Amino acid sequence: MTRAAPPIIWREEPCAADAAAVAELLGSTGFFHAHEIDVAVELVQTRLQSGVASGYHFVFADVPGDAPHALRTPGPAHAPRVLGYACYGEIACTRGSFDLYWIGVHEQARHLGLGRRLLAEVERRVAAAGGRAIWVETSGRELYAPTHAFYLRCGYELVARLPEFYDPGDDKLVYVRKV
Repeated sequence: MTRAAPPIIWREEPCAADAAAVAELLGSTGFFHAHEIDVAVELVQTRLQSGVASGYHFVFADVPGDAPHALRTPGPAHAPRVLGYACYGEIACTRGSFDLYWIGVHEQARHLGLGRRLLAEVERRVAAAGGRAIWVETSGRELYAPTHAFYLRCGYELVARLPEFYDPGDDKLVYVRKV
């Protein structure tokens, strides 16, 4: 059963605190290895250093600092908290193809429909930028079965499976959706 979503503050510009927020958020999910989380944090840091020229674009879903305790993540009291985020960018040498590099929702905010809302925000922004398709690569491990179902429910099509791409027994799955 989906609980009611809290009011969300949407923003696209990362701030210095977002590197730690992304690490904490992704760590809360139980899906990612430490080296994967390091890559996600590196993308935030790269965007902070290079700006839009980095090619990395973000959507952050913050909850107001006065949100119920159950939806608060670590940080200064009464400050907005990052409940979810997505990172995307145009794929080099393509016309209008975008990668969804990362999407994550804090464990405390799962089943609120926030992942779907984040994905819709990315799709809207990609379409506004002249994008024609969003590509998603994800693990084929059984742990990711809810992720696979999520992309299918959101209108993405599984178009490729690369056997044992990430590790023995861990296929790479590729999904796409036209925007």
